[in-house]
Amino acid sequence: MRIRIPRRVALTAGALALLAATSAPGVAQATGAGPSTPKPTVVLVHGAWADSSSWTRVVERLRADGYPVRALANPLRGLTSDTAYVSSYLATIDGPVVLVGHSYGGAVITNSAVSDPDVKALVYIAGFIPVKGESVGDLAAQSTPPIPLVETPVPDGTEVSIDPAHFREVFAGDVDKTTATDLATTQRPANIRAVSEPSAEEAFRSIPSWDLITRQDHAIAPRLQRTMAQRAGAHTEEVDASHAVMISRADKVTHMIEEAARDTR
Repeated sequence: MRIRIPRRVALTAGALALLAATSAPGVAQATGAGPSTPKPTVVLVHGAWADSSSWTRVVERLRADGYPVRALANPLRGLTSDTAYVSSYLATIDGPVVLVGHSYGGAVITNSAVSDPDVKALVYIAGFIPVKGESVGDLAAQSTPPIPLVETPVPDGTEVSIDPAHFREVFAGDVDKTTATDLATTQRPANIRAVSEPSAEEAFRSIPSWDLITRQDHAIAPRLQRTMAQRAGAHTEEVDASHAVMISRADKVTHMIEEAARDTR
């Protein structure tokens, strides 16, 4: 059975075909764009003498900009065990991740990121960036003057914390006195293994990295921060801030994290 198409319909079909041909590029562009790429999850890892609440101001800004955020409670028991702990949480997060570490947390993300192929960027915030075989203690020894620490024997070794009388000048020089006193009072001590165990991985060799360097830092000397960033090949920015930059300059910290997120999507 032959189906005969009326001339008027045939002309209409031809016109539609011609219209489709002339508008194809525009159609392809519209349909090819698809839904916007979801924003990566930002995972924040604090360092020694702090806790996850130190990220509060950064978390608020990231959430306001539409980023899913996790601020992990770093155990501060030792680099090996802390790495395993953070790695276990990364395994529960679906989709791309921007992994952020402050201070000692920088050493933790350097080691834990290799366990998860979804980690697309590393962001160091006044952070330690050790190479294989190097400990945080090795790096800290290159920073002067030494941090005034108080040692406390505990069942699984020795813990160290910053002498509260010197906490503000070392850790939070640009934070108001009341807040700095509260930080000193609630600081999380770190087991000595956190600074003595050597780093086993160098995630920055295969994952793009960013580093916010703090010029007024008395916990990690700015010159040491620059050296670590250079050998890691990190994109760097500098800010006039203390070691507690995530509190005093949450805007700058958020800006760098979002820059890393955009550049790796």
